[in-house]
Amino acid sequence: MHNLVILTGAGISAESGLATFRGPGGLWEGHRVEDVCTPEALAADAALVHRFYDLRRQALATVQPNPAHEALARLDREWPGELLIVTQNVDDLHERAGATRLLHMHGELKSALCALCGVRQASPAVLPPGTECGACGAPAMRPDVVFFGEMPLGIEVIEAALARADLFVSIGTSGAVYPAAGFVQTARWHGAKTLELNLDPSAGSVFFDESRMGPASALVPAWVDEVLGILAPPR
Repeated sequence: MHNLVILTGAGISAESGLATFRGPGGLWEGHRVEDVCTPEALAADAALVHRFYDLRRQALATVQPNPAHEALARLDREWPGELLIVTQNVDDLHERAGATRLLHMHGELKSALCALCGVRQASPAVLPPGTECGACGAPAMRPDVVFFGEMPLGIEVIEAALARADLFVSIGTSGAVYPAAGFVQTARWHGAKTLELNLDPSAGSVFFDESRMGPASALVPAWVDEVLGILAPPR
């Protein structure tokens, strides 16, 4: 086993206490989150969309990485083969734990994107509609996140890593949102072993060679110890 691809989802950050912003009935301020996080919503009510992401950015400042993030950062430091951590999360908890071999397929809360020229820059805690781009000067900065209906980032890089993977691990994901939900099938098709670490079985559990159920903060450190132990010299 040499090449690892790890997919992380909301379940790994939920254990840090990161709010989902969904209230009773799955609504945020009376809106379906799926209706707020779209290009159409940004065009129709930019202030609403920007406020949603401002609140998420502010909530991010109140939480810390948990043992699952820290264990993956340790794996990143110590694993001698190829490793790619693909996260569906827009928080920076993997980075704060120390992970570097990381790809945010749904963008990043702490980044802002110019809708005109495509430049990315660090986002302030509050990003008002009409914020000017530092590169082109257009009042077109938006949250640097992938809205529903937009193409996830880095798909070519992810697919190439899956084609080379010896092991694909999914952590804290629902297995219901594509294209990430299809990564396990891609990995299997290329011959990788597959492992699911999740609080409950995901929608795609049937595609995994092995599933371990429980909190990520317990399962992930134990699995990382197990994997790195493969490389430990005999005593």
